[in-house]
Amino acid sequence: MDKITIRNLTVFANHGVLPEERVLGQKFLVSAVLYLDTRAAGMQDDLNQTVDYARVCSFLCAQMQQPFQLIEAAAEHLAAGVLRNFPLVHRVDLELAKPWAPVQLPVESISVQISRSWHRAAISMGSNMGDCRGHLDAAVEALSSDEMCRGCRVSSYLVTKPVGYTDQPDFLNGAMVLETLYTPHELLDRLQQTEQSRHRERLIHWGPRTLDLDLIFYDDEIISDERLQVPHPEAANRFFVLKPLSELTPCWMHPVLHRTVAQLLARTEEPR
Repeated sequence: MDKITIRNLTVFANHGVLPEERVLGQKFLVSAVLYLDTRAAGMQDDLNQTVDYARVCSFLCAQMQQPFQLIEAAAEHLAAGVLRNFPLVHRVDLELAKPWAPVQLPVESISVQISRSWHRAAISMGSNMGDCRGHLDAAVEALSSDEMCRGCRVSSYLVTKPVGYTDQPDFLNGAMVLETLYTPHELLDRLQQTEQSRHRERLIHWGPRTLDLDLIFYDDEIISDERLQVPHPEAANRFFVLKPLSELTPCWMHPVLHRTVAQLLARTEEPR
């Protein structure tokens, strides 16, 4: 993507672990690389098609006035703020430098550098207990209103037969596609928190549940650890996952099988 670079914006602020740093304050230098598509702005000579770097600088100065003990925390706050408040920015590389760091040794500065961006995620939803539509709608509302998520798109809901443990009611299923600032494991935690808010209980494997939220895809990442597997290991064979997901993003390529959602759905039969 194209870049807009801000180098060494000087800000006086009150960050630091030591009490005197937070009382007296000191100088900080903020540098940021904003990743976005500037072609429309360049072709049309239109400020509305790009990011106003003067506004970004003013925003960074204002956000630096919230005190933090660690420059790591201040950097996270700045990066997330830029991504949330300037929608054209897809990614930001940010450096926060502390020229007067109290290390009692000759040093030019101490800095932290981070890179943060929006990530695309696909989520499968299911419910077969209580107010099923209400549970799915609540999940959509929870993620749509989360400041760490944006652009939530939701499929239509469909009724499907249970798979695996079949002695239970039919399911109401759907899918969401959104952009998020959460890491994959943070998003997993957020999904499980949402499930718990609808009183989800894990009593029987593949058994009845008030709300089931599964992370199917996260960008094109492949993750396998004791807590999380992405792509979801069962997604490629599940009609109730692929059918609603195909409404939203039929061309999303499975990073392991190298087939699109539409291609996977075409070879998957609906349970009867």
